[in-house]
Amino acid sequence: MPNALGKKQLTRRAALRALGTIPFFSVATLRAQDNSAFPLRGEAGEPMQNFRIPAELDPASLPGILWEGRRDGDVILYEFFDYNCAFCRKAARELASIAAGDQNLRLGLINSAILSIGSVQAAKVQQSVLRLYGPAKAYDFHLKMYAARGGANGPAALGIVRAMGLDASKVEESADSGTVGQVVSRQTRLAEALGLAMTPSFIIAGTAILGWPGATSVREIVANARKCDQPVCGK
Repeated sequence: MPNALGKKQLTRRAALRALGTIPFFSVATLRAQDNSAFPLRGEAGEPMQNFRIPAELDPASLPGILWEGRRDGDVILYEFFDYNCAFCRKAARELASIAAGDQNLRLGLINSAILSIGSVQAAKVQQSVLRLYGPAKAYDFHLKMYAARGGANGPAALGIVRAMGLDASKVEESADSGTVGQVVSRQTRLAEALGLAMTPSFIIAGTAILGWPGATSVREIVANARKCDQPVCGK
């Protein structure tokens, strides 16, 4: 939904503020430029809302990104997700399949914990697993969270940690730390600053896409990004 900033170009200072580099800034939704930058459609033919993002708000410098795939992958697909998002559950399963079949795709998973307090708690547990055990264990945790039944919250997330054979006490202690809380906050605030008003949302080739397009459409978008550095070639 457009805001008072309309299509004005963001300044670098505003971008840094939105990322939390400059303290005491109340983040407003900074929707970037154009709600229909490319003629993208989901698998059912529905138009997918998309827009170009300002270079200053590229998510690559965010702390706590959960990376999956080769470091030197030629296409990066960022997903902003919430552990209580039903469409994110479907996306997690299908993205795992897409990544397994595309060795040059690199996934960057970013928390946008907006649906409940439980979402924030689960995000903090995920970040703690990442900090203590590394990306492979954290990605395993991520997929197990979406495979589990019921709502996501702190106790459910710690239950998965125990089932994985990890030290739940250490994870919980880390999850309660100010450092982890700040990382989850910065990730969620960037999603807000970018105007990613739903989960999941994606960024690829400098373009934000709201909603889950479906596996077939995502594969096509990735192929286009690889071919012409845009989600749709020929525009």
